Amino acid sequence: MHKIGVGAFILLMGASLLAMRPHAATDRSASAIAGAHFKLASISTEDRRDVDYRLLDTRLRQLMTKPAMVGLAVGVVENGRITFLQGYGETLAGSGEPVTPQTVFRWASVSKGVAATMVAKLAEQGKIRLDAPVANYAPDLKLPAGNEYRATVGDLLSHRLGLYRNAYDNKLEEGQDPSFLRSSLAQLNATCAPGTCWSYQNVAFDASSEMVSRATGLPYEQAVKRMLFDPIGMTSGSVSFAGLESNRSWARPHTVGRRPLPMVDTYYKVPGAGGINSNIKDMALWMEAQMGEMPDVLDARLLDTIHAPYVVTPTERGRLRKFLERLGTAWYGYGWRSYDYSGHRIVGHRGGINGYRSLILFDPEKKSGVVALWNSNTNQPGGLEFEVMDMIYHLPFRDWLELHKVPTETIAAAESDPENGSGDAGDPKPRKGHSKG
Repeated sequence: MHKIGVGAFILLMGASLLAMRPHAATDRSASAIAGAHFKLASISTEDRRDVDYRLLDTRLRQLMTKPAMVGLAVGVVENGRITFLQGYGETLAGSGEPVTPQTVFRWASVSKGVAATMVAKLAEQGKIRLDAPVANYAPDLKLPAGNEYRATVGDLLSHRLGLYRNAYDNKLEEGQDPSFLRSSLAQLNATCAPGTCWSYQNVAFDASSEMVSRATGLPYEQAVKRMLFDPIGMTSGSVSFAGLESNRSWARPHTVGRRPLPMVDTYYKVPGAGGINSNIKDMALWMEAQMGEMPDVLDARLLDTIHAPYVVTPTERGRLRKFLERLGTAWYGYGWRSYDYSGHRIVGHRGGINGYRSLILFDPEKKSGVVALWNSNTNQPGGLEFEVMDMIYHLPFRDWLELHKVPTETIAAAESDPENGSGDAGDPKPRKGHSKG
């Protein structure tokens, strides 16, 4: 395991440089807040109470022997403190370069929680109204039958726009301009009245990044860094391919067969839907903030707003049918999912872009949860989150990772793809650039 020390040093150095940039007063304030979070960025062994870390590490090492695995990074938070950060495998198959807690991956559709959090912060500042029509804040979003004047900002963030699932993702992946595609959505037939049915989106959801840019007067990446990443202390967080490859260690994408894939920037063009990058330490910090451990950045009212169960998503239980022994009702909030898990309320999201997968899942009351990032198209690590939650709740062990089953019987083969930008149900074999959520 790698303890945090370098990250804190970078933060301190960054604080001195921030004052040299425009908006220095705002940035110094963000640096001061981030400084107060140094303790939250370090590994705490004293807060290890529920998770069996020796067993977890053994299970993850077994997972890495599977043919489809290349690199993996995992973080665990217990009682509001980071208790485990570990990298496994390689950044590029055959390279010998190890994945560490500093290796940067893509978040894919876990990025939606960032966009929703940004919009909710701007709503707190009176710059956006969540109950106002989306047309007020995202002029390029046009919906069937003029529904952009009926659908609210909240409907956008909770995928209740009345569009068919993943509308125009195929055109996005062909290289068409996202703004043009959003304006073309008016040509479609509405599947329901806004706010009355749920259907997962990427092109439309990214109107959230336009809202943020218009409300702040900043490019989306700069607004996210200034309002979220810098105050939280997420030094590796970025929202672009340039931000990914600028890191000393970053994970390359791979097929299930461990073949390297070309980098595709498609979903960086819809950053609110799938554009975030970071290392696992910063993802764990993000989870701590979402647990309410950084009220100076994200207060309880904001978190209640974005995590609230606005719409039931019954198809989610079908996607996760392997876990129905524990999993009850599933809901969607603003950029976040929530579940009834053996009588506990848990919050999270999954993501995938061709060659990358991600997950975040936590109990906001216990302030405990898990994050994971990996760089191949295999879905098998989807199960890790439930093994960790079972430890947290002291539930009987289940082989949710299915380490002892033959490949044709694994979750990866039996279920639809994990959460990912271009398909809530997902395609077994993602198309080029395909992003699921």
